[in-house]
Amino acid sequence: MSGQKDNSTKTISIVMVITLLGKVLGLLRDRLLAVSYGTGMAANAFYTASRIPRVFFDAVFASAIAACFIPVFSEHLTRHGKEKAMRFSGTFLTVIAVLTALLSLVGMAGSGALVSLFADGYNAETTQLAVRLTQIMFPTVFFTGIAFSFVGILQSLDEFNIPALISTVSNLVIIGYFVLCNERFGIYGLAVAFLVGWFLQAAVQIPALRRRGFRYYPGFDLRSEGMKKVFALMLPVMVSTWVQPINLTINSRFGSHLYNGAGVSAIEISTNLYLIVAGVFVLSVTNVIFPKLSRQVAQGDDGAFRDTLRETVHSTLFFVLPMSAGLVTLARPLVSFIYGGGEFDAFSIDITASGLAWVSLGMVGYAVQNILSRAYFARQDGRTPLLAGAVSIAINLILCIVLTDRLQVAGLAIASAVSSSVYALFLLLPLERKGRVFNARFWLDFGKMLFATVLMALAVFGLGRWLTPLLPTGKLGELLMLGLCAGAGVVVYFAAAALLRLPEVRPLQRLAARFLKRG
Repeated sequence: MSGQKDNSTKTISIVMVITLLGKVLGLLRDRLLAVSYGTGMAANAFYTASRIPRVFFDAVFASAIAACFIPVFSEHLTRHGKEKAMRFSGTFLTVIAVLTALLSLVGMAGSGALVSLFADGYNAETTQLAVRLTQIMFPTVFFTGIAFSFVGILQSLDEFNIPALISTVSNLVIIGYFVLCNERFGIYGLAVAFLVGWFLQAAVQIPALRRRGFRYYPGFDLRSEGMKKVFALMLPVMVSTWVQPINLTINSRFGSHLYNGAGVSAIEISTNLYLIVAGVFVLSVTNVIFPKLSRQVAQGDDGAFRDTLRETVHSTLFFVLPMSAGLVTLARPLVSFIYGGGEFDAFSIDITASGLAWVSLGMVGYAVQNILSRAYFARQDGRTPLLAGAVSIAINLILCIVLTDRLQVAGLAIASAVSSSVYALFLLLPLERKGRVFNARFWLDFGKMLFATVLMALAVFGLGRWLTPLLPTGKLGELLMLGLCAGAGVVVYFAAAALLRLPEVRPLQRLAARFLKRG
């Protein structure tokens, strides 16, 4: 058992490093976009146009791949052998390719209506630009479907490094476009670069598929055993995974009425930055753990399932709580350092930092609901996430209506944070009623993590206020502020965690002891 845990930890660590590389490049990509276009018309139109195909893919196909394909594929591998699993995956891949191609064509034809749905507060010029960009970028749905299907196959075969690398490839393409071509081709060329990047996300996985023995068996048998199970799971799971894309759509629609449309850019950039920070850890964990949970369910090992789930949430909270507090306390210098400059002026920094600070309060909810939803999907239960998701969407919409006029972009961010937390809570309660997953020791440790996080936040906030008049202005001052405050926060948090005897600190303590012994 200990060896398996060490292997999982090693895999998660490697995936995290690769994911971090992709996220750092994503930050550079977003910075280049911000300094080139600020929060003006072109940026607002581009964010809306890039969001629309992603929302449609997330709402229709991401659930089938992420939540339905992997459990059924794992079941085929466990019970029927590799060849039958490959035949099922070939049929699934064919179906996804056909459906995403059709959706791409429909989306391109109806781009005008979609832009009006997503951002009804734009003026005519911004709306027209958003429509044209949407037509260019909608085929990303097709390439995303193929890429994510490849990811599902590779993760089911215990290959996690290449799937984690795909965002690095697309980000490098877009960064290269900004450096070499942006001045010549502008925002339309950027849309094409995004399209090329998504094509490469699929293409880069083909050699790894061959190494893992994947064979493509073309087929379109919708009545096969595997496809019947996918379709049976798909509707409730699909609706339950609508939460994030629908909430983002709601926030974008309200944001288009703020600051002459700049609310769209502010909430998009702040949410992207928040998801980049959270995603480095959360998505690395869920991508590795989900196939494991699916196999444990297929093997009927309920005890191992509960242990895996509890340990995963415990470790995730240990890292996510201080991340959330760090983003809240350092939102403005972080946004200014990464995005400030060029067309991204002081006003853009202020509204984006406000969004980031408030949306970061929902990071714990975001992390927990991502893990718990995978637990339900591994059990092939989509009904509970469906009901929890419906409540979450309703909460987000109500809070947007109530808070946006009063608090502007902060109101949108608060609505998003509360919605994520409610979603996590409504997933947690049924699990606890069916069989205790989270014991008394877990909740005691959670209280210790909260205490250590509060100490860290107070230390970072106090240090930041003390350093502000002492540091130089500009990027150097912001870098020093972020570096010193982050370093102090890490020291305070881990020192408090060590004193409180949280288990995640023990490997570091053993490492330090070995180092001191050698010295």
